[in-house]
Amino acid sequence: MGEEVILLDFWPSMFGMRLRIALAEKGVKHERKEEDLLIGKSPLLLQLNPVHKKIPVLVHNGKPINESMIAVQYIDEVWNEKSPSLLPSDPYQRAQARFWADFIDKKLYDECRKIYTTKEAEIGEETYKGFLEIIKVLEAEVGEKSYFGGDTFGFVDVALIPFYSWFYALEMLGKFNIETECPKLIAWAKRCMERESVSKSLPDRHKIYDFITLQLRKALGVDQ
Repeated sequence: MGEEVILLDFWPSMFGMRLRIALAEKGVKHERKEEDLLIGKSPLLLQLNPVHKKIPVLVHNGKPINESMIAVQYIDEVWNEKSPSLLPSDPYQRAQARFWADFIDKKLYDECRKIYTTKEAEIGEETYKGFLEIIKVLEAEVGEKSYFGGDTFGFVDVALIPFYSWFYALEMLGKFNIETECPKLIAWAKRCMERESVSKSLPDRHKIYDFITLQLRKALGVDQ
């Protein structure tokens, strides 16, 4: 069956990374179109996501799917014959996976943003306190398991692992060490990075650091 799969993406976006990983896990061939959001939003992006006007946007045979974890679930359902399944088959476990993905979306990004949008001279323990509290909750959930769902890489792992590419930059800005605070979570992240779908989808951490410090903070008016 001939299929057209397009991903509108922005390379440093952890939300875009989620779709890159999911598509790679399923072995779905696709065309990736880069959006430079620091310059502006293209007419194509505004056409395909007129409500939120955000990336990523997955376009399957001309139909757009917006919001990263909704798109990840769509990928899992449409290409369900291709292993592995990202969401568990058990209804309770599926509900739990959705709960933790929702927790990550509602809690973690805002705390990350607080760190990289605070003037360097004003960054202190209070700036990253909330961030550490949230990742400690996530560390407690993964515990001694290989992945959040147990032995199998899945939905929650896809939701969280892209943030790992931003950890180094957040540490450098806040002058704190995540591995010291959450060694089990970092062990989980390194385990995920051994997967080709993850390692090839996440940018180098130093490249993310340069993007944040040299471009993003300037664009947001931080440290001016």
